[in-house]
Amino acid sequence: ATGKVYEGERRFDLVVRLDANARQSIDDVRNIPIETPTGVQIPLSVVAKVDFQTGPNQIQRDDAHRRIIVGFNVRGRDVESVVEELQQKVNAKVDFPEGYYPKYGGTFENLIAARQRLSIAVPVALLLIFLLLFFTFRSFKHSLLIFTAIPLSAIGGILALWTRGMPFSISAGVGFIALFGVAVLNGIVLIAEFNRLKESGMDDLRAIILQGTATRLRPVIMTAAVASLSFLPMAISASEGAEVQRPLATRFIGGLVTATLLTLVVLPCLYMTFESSRRKKNKVTATAAATMIALLILAVPG
Repeated sequence: ATGKVYEGERRFDLVVRLDANARQSIDDVRNIPIETPTGVQIPLSVVAKVDFQTGPNQIQRDDAHRRIIVGFNVRGRDVESVVEELQQKVNAKVDFPEGYYPKYGGTFENLIAARQRLSIAVPVALLLIFLLLFFTFRSFKHSLLIFTAIPLSAIGGILALWTRGMPFSISAGVGFIALFGVAVLNGIVLIAEFNRLKESGMDDLRAIILQGTATRLRPVIMTAAVASLSFLPMAISASEGAEVQRPLATRFIGGLVTATLLTLVVLPCLYMTFESSRRKKNKVTATAAATMIALLILAVPG
């Protein structure tokens, strides 16, 4: 480079090169004369080794830094554990020259970015679900009662992934969000029926739960069955893209199975406990009020 060429705000090096007749072979390059500080000209081969070597067909840059890509595919394992093992081995066995450093990108970089977004999406989804439940039932306790379907569904999803030997992935995390809505829907169906029976005049909690569960058993099972069967082809898929579809479908089906079974058993028990405690509290409050009124009447003179 012997100078600069300016085109507006852009700047380019002005490069001088040998004539075509003076660069026919590698010996021509070796014999290029260079001037020493004393003014003596010597061939380039005296101070440098000029030879043919295999090199990259192009120089890639990232953030103004040159980079060399070493790529490989991961099979039978999750990307995160492979990268963690690779980082340990590289740190222990590879000594990079000054100015060189490793950076792990590709699918792993996408995984980290997606996980950060998922760490925001999941809490927001849970908060929105709870707010919708509260606006529907106008009761914090009933909303919290239905919200218990979410951890019940998480149990089955984790067990399903573990049974099939699948690691947690972003697609499995998306399956969490899809599962939460269906699991909560079953709880809404049950609690709404219990409240309807209570408002119709039924007072026996046991009868309310038995009749409400029997009435809503078919809708709950049909909702879970339709959703599970729709994801079944994805769960057993072996075609292109199956590594993304299988964790999502497995997480959804496993969670929905346990959520449905536990919702039909656990949710009625929690509802009975909640209503019983509230009735006892109301009864105690009413007794205390009656006692207080009686004492006030007795305390009035004459």
